[in-house]
Amino acid sequence: MIEQKTLPCGVRLVTEKIPGSRSASIGIWVGAGAARETAEQNGISHFIEHMCFKGTEKRNFLQLAKEADDIGAALNAFTDKEATCYHIKALTDVFPQAVDLLLDMVCCSKNDAAEIRKEKRVVTEEIAMVEDTPDDVIVDILMDKVFHGTPLQYSVLGLRRTVRGITREDVQAYRNTWYACDNIVVAAVGNFDEKALEEQLEAQLSVLPSKSPQTGGFEPSAACRFGYRTQDINQTHIAIGLPTVSMGSDEYYAQAICCDVLGGSMSSRLFQNIREQKGLAYSVFSSTLSYADAGMFMIYAGVTPGKEADTVNAVADELAGLKREGISKEETEIVKRRLKSGYIFSLESMNSRMYRLGRNLLLLNKIYTQDETMAEIDAVTADQVNAFLDRICAIDRYSGVAISGKRIDMKRLLQG
Repeated sequence: MIEQKTLPCGVRLVTEKIPGSRSASIGIWVGAGAARETAEQNGISHFIEHMCFKGTEKRNFLQLAKEADDIGAALNAFTDKEATCYHIKALTDVFPQAVDLLLDMVCCSKNDAAEIRKEKRVVTEEIAMVEDTPDDVIVDILMDKVFHGTPLQYSVLGLRRTVRGITREDVQAYRNTWYACDNIVVAAVGNFDEKALEEQLEAQLSVLPSKSPQTGGFEPSAACRFGYRTQDINQTHIAIGLPTVSMGSDEYYAQAICCDVLGGSMSSRLFQNIREQKGLAYSVFSSTLSYADAGMFMIYAGVTPGKEADTVNAVADELAGLKREGISKEETEIVKRRLKSGYIFSLESMNSRMYRLGRNLLLLNKIYTQDETMAEIDAVTADQVNAFLDRICAIDRYSGVAISGKRIDMKRLLQG
């Protein structure tokens, strides 16, 4: 059973008890990500995530790592556009120790100046690693185009320049602003003592500030933007995208079905035409990214240099053909079955359950039960799916970027 409550300190808690389990997973979700940053702060949310592993008043960085290892716990964290999540999974009998470790990291990070200087070098190395992976960095470049002028335009890692400029005072000020009780959700799944967990959370999280600033929504522009990056690589990487629906939209699953049919599987139109029939790309797919206020529909292909125009034309043909032919009721039902299977399979992982609960409550202030999720998927009709195709099937509505050994004029490829 899923239960949620607000602790006296103002932190929201959502729990899902699984009595037969011998372990539990907990995540502390903070509404602090790239979308909360200014241009000069870009990367600070992710940097603070790193610093939480660098020592507290009670434990240095080695003690944090060793204590997690000694109790057999899996400790980690991640930062995305809208949130930072610190999480740990442990056996039920040592779960309180695991929670204490996690809370110490989040609430009592020491942010030592010497460690900050050292970690800036580590994060700039991480940026370099991503930049050496074109199919990763191209998504950041595309999002800057699609969401330009909105909070979603900034990359999670930040820039070398902005990361190098971070000071201890910056870290403390950002934490005091966003690491506040009303901006935190705790999600716990598995077998644990609920009352003991609530008492532990209240005792340690109450040291944090109580209130964070209010933020408003935004509407991304539909304007098309283009860009390219030259890099000494053997492929041309192409990504095109346009703004679509948020994660709480009534059209969320209609979009998921369109994405699956176009390029979400081996039987999809993009895969079968561009890879299997034409042999233009090894990797080609469509995908969606959804956030609290907006989303992006994206198509990616990695192609041989010189085949860029052929590939973009093939994508345009598939989009036009999909709009012209539509998606049948039978195909809609098949994809709905795939979506439901994927959702149910994900529930086999406690970390996945924790992720869904924490993210939905933090960003949407809503929890979706299994029955509600399955019912939402079942309710989608072929008419709704085909109506959504109007949003995504004209290639001249897309922004586009490319990474290649030479300059690629994406505006000409997409708009003629």
